[in-house]
Amino acid sequence: MKINRKEVEHVAHLARLTLGEEELEKLTGQLDTILRYVDKLDALDTAGIEPTTHAFSIRNAFREDSIHASLPQEDSLRNCAKSDGETFVVPRII
Repeated sequence: MKINRKEVEHVAHLARLTLGEEELEKLTGQLDTILRYVDKLDALDTAGIEPTTHAFSIRNAFREDSIHASLPQEDSLRNCAKSDGETFVVPRII
């Protein structure tokens, strides 16, 4: 076994999780299965393979920034509920 019940209890404590007896047994088995599967990946020869962050090559989907004239102050204040002529007036929260 790659992980034992005591280690699962410790991780649950760190995560502030309260687990019952059945949950501890089930989680211990599931985590052990996951860790044994990850061990299989160690058998692969990855020499010469570049590390990647994604399985597919992706590029930034965002548009380039472009400079535009801002909205005139009068226009931005026109639809507000209350203003002092220069800024929005909102109720105090604190």
